[in-house]
Amino acid sequence: MVNNEVVLDVRFISKHFGALKAVDRVTFQVNKGEIVGLIGPNGAGKTTITNLVTGDLKKTEGEVYFKMVNISKMQPFQIARIGLTRTYQVVKPLQGMTVEENVLVGSLFGHSDRKNDLNNARKTAHEIMKLVGLDKKKDYKVSNITLPDLKRMEFARVLAMDPELVFLDEVMAGLNPSEVEESMEMVKRIRAEKQLTIVYIEHIMKAVMGISDRIIVLHHGKKICEGLPQEVCDNPAVIEAYLGKKYAKEVLKTYE
Repeated sequence: MVNNEVVLDVRFISKHFGALKAVDRVTFQVNKGEIVGLIGPNGAGKTTITNLVTGDLKKTEGEVYFKMVNISKMQPFQIARIGLTRTYQVVKPLQGMTVEENVLVGSLFGHSDRKNDLNNARKTAHEIMKLVGLDKKKDYKVSNITLPDLKRMEFARVLAMDPELVFLDEVMAGLNPSEVEESMEMVKRIRAEKQLTIVYIEHIMKAVMGISDRIIVLHHGKKICEGLPQEVCDNPAVIEAYLGKKYAKEVLKTYE
């Protein structure tokens, strides 16, 4: 499923807020079909990188290429319409509307290469709602569904845009263990069925390690590690970033 075709090429991007370097010259690539975990402690710069890549924030420096096209100066709606989309850490439903209407918005204003009349958009929305398990709740008002369903709905709205690459920003936050398991299986299934490439931002380590092909670790706005899940788990810099120097030393003693 994963191949060597680079679909996202992030080159030395930075974002400074005055003297604060929220993101500091971060570089990475994502291959077609990959699930890449993007992790780090709170304040590491994960969501800021998402905002920089998707055009929600202006970069201090650096460039972003999507399918070899420089998208660094594009607006978010332009980036979304060529196939690079994202969810939000805090769900953003369109209030006063039903689940179906929310997903339909994504279908109507999605990928620019497809026919976007109402009938086709509604057909796409129904297919996506079934895929994420919301087809029986399509007529519910968004104010009447649970947090797990809101997160599924936001994922569905993004999928209805027919993306090639999606940034998923903490889609499992607030879920209980069984809901996390269900969401993990859903993400893996959708990656396979939709031939999707995913950059996956999450604090729940079980989820990240369980579904990621590769993991990138940020700390204080810098990339400190990149590799396979087990390699990242064993990396002393990662252990220190999450546990602190004192506890990192204790953990590393177990490897001696």
